[in-house]
Amino acid sequence: MSSVVAKAPKRATNLTIREDLLREARAAGINLSQTLEVALEAALREARAAQWRQDNAEAIAAYNHLVESEGLPLEEWRMF
Repeated sequence: MSSVVAKAPKRATNLTIREDLLREARAAGINLSQTLEVALEAALREARAAQWRQDNAEAIAAYNHLVESEGLPLEEWRMF
């Protein structure tokens, strides 16, 4: 997925950040666009995972209840 995302078109945008952070990042040679993209990707992964857990909470709870009451499926054939 990264290779597809890397080829996605880019769009210029204006951001407002603390002046001290900008000055220090520039002095350290940090690529702000790349850093923001990586941070946004991580934040979006977390948001999608949280949404998935929320969307599937009922099914997860039902499955957990089933396992608690009846045990793991195929447990009798487990080798470990």
